[in-house]
Amino acid sequence: MLRPSPEYLVLPTLSEVRHSPDDGPSQDGTIEVTLLPVTGDDGVRHLAALAFSSVSLLVEAMGEQQSWVIVPAAELEGALRGSGAQAVLVDPQLAGSAE
Repeated sequence: MLRPSPEYLVLPTLSEVRHSPDDGPSQDGTIEVTLLPVTGDDGVRHLAALAFSSVSLLVEAMGEQQSWVIVPAAELEGALRGSGAQAVLVDPQLAGSAE
């Protein structure tokens, strides 16, 4: 059975995300998201962004100290433009995930 696509995705970031007074991310620059090298079916390595369908799944996989940002799923492609990401892994099961 297919799960419905989430309206928002939670992306782990490399550093703490500063927020503006309206509680959204600051618009003064870019947010550095976590990218991992993955090998595609074609045997070529690509960079993939990590994304989670909920904060609880991110915490389960990466721990409570992991910084993150919420992005509307419809805006994900634009948000990742220029990051080098060629794919997105949604709700990945990471080796050595936080317990």
